[in-house]
Amino acid sequence: MCVRDIQTSRLLLRPWSPGDADFLFDMESRWDVKRYVGAAPAVMTDRSEALASIERRRALNHPVYGIWAIELMSERVLVGNLLLKPIPLSVDDSTSSSEDVEIGWHLHPDYWGHGYASEAGYAGLRHAFGAALPRVLAAVAPGNVASQKVCCRLGMRHLGQSDTYYNATHELYEARRAEWCRGRLLLDSELHT
Repeated sequence: MCVRDIQTSRLLLRPWSPGDADFLFDMESRWDVKRYVGAAPAVMTDRSEALASIERRRALNHPVYGIWAIELMSERVLVGNLLLKPIPLSVDDSTSSSEDVEIGWHLHPDYWGHGYASEAGYAGLRHAFGAALPRVLAAVAPGNVASQKVCCRLGMRHLGQSDTYYNATHELYEARRAEWCRGRLLLDSELHT
């Protein structure tokens, strides 16, 4: 496993560990967290699902991609999840492989509204573009207004609706490295407002 820690002023993005299973199960057993995830959203129903999910997350062995636990450093508590990974094409498009990379976040409802998704998302984009990825996408369910707002705060451009990924229609957002390097995306200090 080569997922490395990423730190912001308030957050530590770190690899998941088996000791995080109770938190992950609590977060992903909630419909309000999972209702916008995938073409057929489903909640976890057993702690063993959380352990299996953590093992899959830990198996992602790549120097850039990862699925991080988001930890609030001041309290040493987990608040959510950030992912940066290849985005799967819809089944009808599976004959061609996608080189597209997505960013996404899921936070526990107890930590919504504090800017943690924006802060973690910004750190993920900084990591991606620091590794020279040319662009990063976010595929957001049309009803997920909160995540669409996070994409806008991150300076991601709305590309419209697409059914290219996950066998579902999403609002597609894009951030490009060239724009990042020209400084068009938010500064760290702007994320807490």
